[in-house]
Amino acid sequence: MAEPGAAAVGLGRAESGGGADGAGADPLLPREENGVDGRAIRVGTRRSQLARIQTDSVVMMLRELYPDLHFEIVAMSTTGDKILDTALSKIGEKSLFTKELENALERNEVDLVVHSLKDLPTSLPPGFTIGAVCKRENPLDAVVFHPKNCGKTLSLLPEKSVIGTSSLRRAAQLKKKFPHLEFRDIRGNLNTRLKKLDEKEDFSAIILAAAGLKRIGWENRIGQLLGPEDCLYAVGQGALAVEVRAKDQEILNMVSALHDADTVLCCIAERAFMKHLSTSESKRARRVMGRVVCSLNFSEASALNVLGRSLSVSCFVF
Repeated sequence: MAEPGAAAVGLGRAESGGGADGAGADPLLPREENGVDGRAIRVGTRRSQLARIQTDSVVMMLRELYPDLHFEIVAMSTTGDKILDTALSKIGEKSLFTKELENALERNEVDLVVHSLKDLPTSLPPGFTIGAVCKRENPLDAVVFHPKNCGKTLSLLPEKSVIGTSSLRRAAQLKKKFPHLEFRDIRGNLNTRLKKLDEKEDFSAIILAAAGLKRIGWENRIGQLLGPEDCLYAVGQGALAVEVRAKDQEILNMVSALHDADTVLCCIAERAFMKHLSTSESKRARRVMGRVVCSLNFSEASALNVLGRSLSVSCFVF
């Protein structure tokens, strides 16, 4: 594995000048030798049940590695958690689920933050870096059906059945694959969306990340897994990232022990590809690997015409 923090460059590390004391320290040494004193290590997270479960899993790994250290979890709400009456694609903020956490990191109110990697923009604010990427869960999207539709698949649902998703990426791809279905925005955390599905008749099914359902213990609700031929998953989906201050070498050394080499390599490639497509002005680059770009009306369109618009989504064909 690369030196602590090295993989973060490819994952969106913000460049910062100069080194930091403690560089090269062994992250597996006891705290006295690793540079982290007896203070509590504060771990930032969103307040939702899934976010807490994910953060608890990271903290559990850290406690196993550093039994002499004390970890405290600091939960907070983000913009994406608070704005529930507007589709994510229309809010116009790239850091919907990360900004408040990064503000706390900048103010030294927390020492590290646990994110779903897919929520992190490919370019981080100055002064921050991804210190670790943990082993990835299943990255595929999953369909959870209303109880009355158990045993069906999307292709077997009746004409004009309504599918709930907060993701423009999912809606665009699935509308193209299943034109007989209708797609409607559904907001809220995992618990809220499942409650809306089960207790009302508004949706025939909803689309969620398989990894989140497994982590929260609801894997049995998965009625259909969507392969790449149906819906390509989001960049970084299924992986957890630990964000830290770029100059905090003590914390960088500590969390680097959580790196999963295979996951890091996959996510570096995915995020680099996404970043290149979103910034390149080359027509050839934007057509690389047979990429298809779908607009909100779900028709195929030129990458040059729709890339970068808030009402477009990139569908990568590998």
